[in-house]
Amino acid sequence: MDLRELATPALLVDVDRLDANVAAMAASFAGSGVALRPHVKTSKCWEVVRRQLAAGAAGVTCSTPAEVAWLSGRGVRNLLWANVPVGPGRVALAVATPGLTVTLDSVEAARPLSAAAAAAGVTVPFLLEVNTGHARLGVEPERAAGTAAELAALPGLRLRGVLTHEGHLAASPDRPALEKAGTAAGERLVAVAAALRAAGHTVDVVSVGSTPGATSAPFVAGVTEARPGTYVYYDANQVRLGSTTIDRCALTVLARVVSVQRDGRAIIDAGVKAMSSDAVAAAGSVGVVVGPGGEPLPDVTFAEANEEHGFLCHDGGFAVGDVVRVVPNHACGTTNMWSHAHAVRGTTVLDEWPISARY
Repeated sequence: MDLRELATPALLVDVDRLDANVAAMAASFAGSGVALRPHVKTSKCWEVVRRQLAAGAAGVTCSTPAEVAWLSGRGVRNLLWANVPVGPGRVALAVATPGLTVTLDSVEAARPLSAAAAAAGVTVPFLLEVNTGHARLGVEPERAAGTAAELAALPGLRLRGVLTHEGHLAASPDRPALEKAGTAAGERLVAVAAALRAAGHTVDVVSVGSTPGATSAPFVAGVTEARPGTYVYYDANQVRLGSTTIDRCALTVLARVVSVQRDGRAIIDAGVKAMSSDAVAAAGSVGVVVGPGGEPLPDVTFAEANEEHGFLCHDGGFAVGDVVRVVPNHACGTTNMWSHAHAVRGTTVLDEWPISARY
């Protein structure tokens, strides 16, 4: 069917753009000695993940317990849980899931996991998360050796290496500054890895992770793997950060104009419940509006949104019933709003893809 026949709002994935993005990122790491371990939180979709694995991904990165359980149930065994497993349910999942490596950044978080692993007679491998600038999870670099020693003394756990998320790159003012910050993050992590080795620890994995940093941090000598996620779809934030161009964005929300009562404003049937309210670097925009075929509409701005309605500012030309597509600011947050996506090529709907492991 033609996408104009779909009930709106609807989530669309441009298959050709998706495939090109997967192939391009795989090619950028081919022969580099750096493994690609994409983050599944962007798509939560098996049709996407299987493409990444087929293109040579070394494994998969997960954020949530649901993602871990979903992919383990799919038979994926080389999983990294890039989150701290705190709480009885998460600890039980970490102990029970074969082929899973977890993330830790404190002894307090590690003790319940250690006790459960020892009681089950298993060893849970982990990466020590290090703060390289984002200041979310992660031990400070100068405390990493001491924390690693405390963790190594606990039964049932095995240190494999170190990990960081250079999420602070999203705040870099321009691309050269972003590249410099990404390189600095990689260098900080490599320095921590060297210090841990000097203290007698085995550090086989040095893992960085972000789409804006995928051209910098992974290629610091000593980094062993990268964990970008958003690149499969890209989004308006990645366009603003210079990671991509609008014609490579594969994820859009299809919407219809439902009212044109006021000059210069059109109301569409897609609000924050369709787009998510995650702005990140949005600079006053809910998303970037394009035409039904993905063509840019430079004179249209998605200025604000309520739950079920979006407010488009324009110079004229919209009528009730017109169809537009919106490139979301943040693909990951938008995906989590939906139970399924429509795979499209141009304006033709090819298939419907389930979205799994949602909150």
